[in-house]
Amino acid sequence: MVQRHRHYYGEDPSQWGELFLPEVPDGGTHRGVVVVIHGGYWRSKYGAELGEPLAGDLAAHGVAAWNLEYRRAGNGGGWPQTFQDILAGIDKLQELAGPHALDLARVVALGHSAGGHLAVWAAGRDRLPHLGLEAEHREVNVKDGGVRLTGVVSQSGVLDLAEAEKLNLSDDAVANFLGGPSSEFPGRYRYADPMAALPLDVPVFAVHATEDEDVPLAMSTSYVEAGKSGPVPARLVTVPGDHYALIEPGSQAYRKCRGLVQELLR
Repeated sequence: MVQRHRHYYGEDPSQWGELFLPEVPDGGTHRGVVVVIHGGYWRSKYGAELGEPLAGDLAAHGVAAWNLEYRRAGNGGGWPQTFQDILAGIDKLQELAGPHALDLARVVALGHSAGGHLAVWAAGRDRLPHLGLEAEHREVNVKDGGVRLTGVVSQSGVLDLAEAEKLNLSDDAVANFLGGPSSEFPGRYRYADPMAALPLDVPVFAVHATEDEDVPLAMSTSYVEAGKSGPVPARLVTVPGDHYALIEPGSQAYRKCRGLVQELLR
């Protein structure tokens, strides 16, 4: 029996997450947590309902999952609010660990599309103060001592923001998200781009669907190529199907993602 518990990490209606918890023996602890971060090109019309089937499936397979909602462009999100929410939502696990018997030694993020961008970006939080972007760092207000991700599974993630802007993905989604073009906000673009935080010292699986027409494969391949000389090189994994096969629990593409999550939690 999977238990579900909703918790808020802020006062906005979109600042919440829902824990999906498998049964554990009395006195037992959940071994690790998966933070599920939904996509939708950062737009408000897409919400945490996209991550709900994944969180439920993970819990059914014995993994505690935190399905994270956040402010998006169109409902109070964008720059810098979405970034603040992702970190605050992940850090909320510190408060929940005791009441829900969570072991935070392993915290893995599973992010789809724009959620893959946010997951990989959050994995680089320790690198952000060293980008030389003090104004942007103050705006996002990254706190010390937060929950550090120990791995990421990116599902067709938008991992190269500069290239995504050039390609005008999803009708200028990046500029819509960051408040304007890179020519106007170069610091925001660099701070928000997972490429800027390379190399990471945590494992990233850049999973991409071979028939994805929403997010080009280059979003994953360019990220993996850029980080190949780092201490923990990201790995490219291709799976069959389209963009949405990755978030269909019955699909081969999703099952591969679940297996990688389980691998990172071992």
